[in-house]
Amino acid sequence: MNRLSLQGIWKQYPGCIANQDIHIDVPQGQIHALLGENGAGKSTLMKIIYGVVKPDAGSFFWEGEEKTVSGPAQARDLGIGMVFQHFSLFETLTVAENISLSLPKDQCKDMTALSQRIREVSTHYGMALDPERYVHTLSVGEQQRVEIVRCLLQNIKLLILDEPTSVLTPQEVSSLFLTLKKLAAEGCSILFISHKLDEVTEICDAATILRNGQVTGTCNPQNVTSTEIARMMVGSDTPLTENYKKAEGNNIVLSIKDLSFKSEDPFSSPIQNLSLDVKSGEIIGIAGVAGNGQDELMRLLSGEELADENTVRILDIDMSQLNPSKRRELGFAFVPEERLGRGAVPDMSLADNTLLTANHRGMIEKGWINFNAVKSYGQNIIDKYNVKCSGLNAQAKSLSGGNLQKFILGREIEQNPKLLICSHPTWGVDIGAAILIRHALIELRDQGAAIVVVSEDIDELYQISDRICAICQGELSPIKNTGDVNIETLGQWMAGQFVDTEVVEGGFQNV
Repeated sequence: MNRLSLQGIWKQYPGCIANQDIHIDVPQGQIHALLGENGAGKSTLMKIIYGVVKPDAGSFFWEGEEKTVSGPAQARDLGIGMVFQHFSLFETLTVAENISLSLPKDQCKDMTALSQRIREVSTHYGMALDPERYVHTLSVGEQQRVEIVRCLLQNIKLLILDEPTSVLTPQEVSSLFLTLKKLAAEGCSILFISHKLDEVTEICDAATILRNGQVTGTCNPQNVTSTEIARMMVGSDTPLTENYKKAEGNNIVLSIKDLSFKSEDPFSSPIQNLSLDVKSGEIIGIAGVAGNGQDELMRLLSGEELADENTVRILDIDMSQLNPSKRRELGFAFVPEERLGRGAVPDMSLADNTLLTANHRGMIEKGWINFNAVKSYGQNIIDKYNVKCSGLNAQAKSLSGGNLQKFILGREIEQNPKLLICSHPTWGVDIGAAILIRHALIELRDQGAAIVVVSEDIDELYQISDRICAICQGELSPIKNTGDVNIETLGQWMAGQFVDTEVVEGGFQNV
């Protein structure tokens, strides 16, 4: 029996058809992947299923009966739960308090009983949680468990997961997959949204592929290759794989020595005696689970926070106390994790956003803005990086996440920086955009730039990094050539196990 059946779903926005005649069947107990590039219509479809968006046309069938889902509350009553890519948890509340906020009042009168249910359900599905712990003390993987358990306490029949592995270590991914398989075996249907096709082929029983708002194919992922699935997603004219040669750096561009920092924010992670040299012509990849000091390190490098003197140097010039503008004059460029707010001002046009960081590229002469130079620079970014938008006057917030990321990255790269710090360069973007971004980073490296990439995408780091390491609780692991670090070791580093070992006759020895 089909748990969920969508028939002829249409949704149109001004100037855009988000969903066009969508048909999807999800049987009971099936793990069903929903795939597609950014802008393909996945998010709109999920919002329709969860009751956030009302379709213009089409039918919604739930367990054989046609339904109208008027909102998330009604969706939850039917047994539909959703774990969004960005968690909706209150950090200053406990696990039990967070879960209680989404449950009916009669289930929350006795918090002791609720805590016991949380322990039982989380343990049953291999996701043991302490209901009394505060959310800010949990790892990202544990926070995801809270979101899933919150759904499971609501008699869940269909679980929607949006990019569920994007912030997990390899070990946490394996644990999550065991949980999902157990849920499916007990009859729960799962909609799995991901850009990681190897994971889709590993765990999913069926897949529906969207492109430009339409279904372009369906398949059993276990019977086809990742390349075949990708081809259905992006079409036949986009290269799907790139083999990038590893490079050895030359002269030191960025030197970090014994960097320590503790923010006034009680929920931040302190940086502890961190040292790192980055050379021209190399990419260093820093892996890690979110909340382990990545953001603090990025702020110290960008100049949003100031470090102690002589702890951060670029081309042997101390920039520890320099503001962002002064750092850019030295050849520094920065792509932050947060696109809207830090990377671009939402309500400003792309042209105006260009001026924010690239104004020293001949756009201001004697205090006057050279709008021709702004237009030329911005249009080059749009053309070269295939940014889909209505033009330079388009507001930053009107772009999809992937297209805005291409614009921000292009804005920084086209400044020909000596040092580029890039946080999560392809997070949440589609295959085509990810390939373009990675190629641009490699091209910049080959031109002699020093590049640091912070990412939770392990596959990406292995693909583009010349040397690799991990950060955990503000400390940096050993830094090694990427080819010398296997996935198990990197996963251990991400969990804070930095003891380095090598095989010797008779066993292992510490190095």
